Amino acid sequence: MSDDQPTWARRIRTMREARGWSQTEAAEEMRKHSPRALPETDHLARRWKAWELGENKPGREYAPIIAATLNTVTQALFPPEKSSDAGAELLSATGMDTLEIVSRLQHSDLNDATLEAVRITVDRLCSEYARQPPFELITEGRQWLRRLVEMQEQRLNFRQRRDTLELAGWLALLVGCLEYDLGDRRAAEGTRQAAMNLGREVGSPGILGWAHEMSAWFALTAGDYRGVIAAGQAGELAAENHSVSVQLIAQQAKAYARMGRRQEMEQTLERGRVVLDKMEYPTNIDNHFVVDPSKYDFYVMDCYRHVGEDRLARELSDEVIRVSSGFNNQDRWPMRIAEAQITLGVVAAREGDLDEAVSYGRRAITTGRKSLPSLAMVSQDLAGVLRERYSGVPEATEYLDQLRAIQNGS
Repeated sequence: MSDDQPTWARRIRTMREARGWSQTEAAEEMRKHSPRALPETDHLARRWKAWELGENKPGREYAPIIAATLNTVTQALFPPEKSSDAGAELLSATGMDTLEIVSRLQHSDLNDATLEAVRITVDRLCSEYARQPPFELITEGRQWLRRLVEMQEQRLNFRQRRDTLELAGWLALLVGCLEYDLGDRRAAEGTRQAAMNLGREVGSPGILGWAHEMSAWFALTAGDYRGVIAAGQAGELAAENHSVSVQLIAQQAKAYARMGRRQEMEQTLERGRVVLDKMEYPTNIDNHFVVDPSKYDFYVMDCYRHVGEDRLARELSDEVIRVSSGFNNQDRWPMRIAEAQITLGVVAAREGDLDEAVSYGRRAITTGRKSLPSLAMVSQDLAGVLRERYSGVPEATEYLDQLRAIQNGS
């Protein structure tokens, strides 16, 4: 397949091959995911071949059926022609720099333009979560959170007070995530509860859902899988139609995978896929509190790694790395890349390639932007395979020692 073919065409082929299907079998599988009758299998197989060759792009009729057949989200497989880079434009969108915004706040000049500038600033901070060093971002996040709290002492009308409290809720969520990334679970839990209270006060399903998602995340990294499911289910009720509901469902699927409950894992993943497939493509996919379609493949990758679906896990890892790399001269989602590298390392170790496994593992743990609890949890998957299959082998021992040093903070 040539390099100038569309990404969606190459991916249709690799996803089919990862499942071990022929083109005819893939065409037949489409019937299981179509709400209506489809043409004869021979006709579908010819169309499938044309899609893989990139000769014509599936339209609205077939695109969601193909995505469902390959267990992905339609807009992850067929993203918009011009994906949103709104996060990269937020710095200049306010028409004011930080000094001017702060100056207006200090002089009680909270008109609509100033409030919109603060809103865009909060969006910018949430959009920098994936890439900016956590020590730097948490400092700026706390400063703006303090300013928003101080604004409550000003003379605000009802709408302004509600809007500033809602922005404070989003910032509290961001700060709590950063605290957890840095290993301060106690502080993160306190900040999460503060965000939960703000979400209740302003009636924000998004803030409430993400506060529950943080509980699910904390429980997952601590190995409390029943706690993950409880937090996920409570969060789904609170989140209503916000995209966080998809991540809450995904956390439950990850828990089922680690509990060895594969059928429930697959049912939960499909439920999340259907929910996300009905949502519009996000305006700003960089905002940490927005679930973009490509993130679904990241969720499934984690689950497949745990249940031993190595070919599927490898294909998804390659895709996660592709969409997460090379954005404005830096990686867009480095932490997703690190987990994909761990997954590739696990697959390589299972297949007997120790050198490749250790190489991927080292690349993952030396990434500049990391969440310590999440990286430690995922890295243990590779460590477990190395201990089981390569006990005493110097290369494996050296990597395990390096991983242990990182986890101990040395």
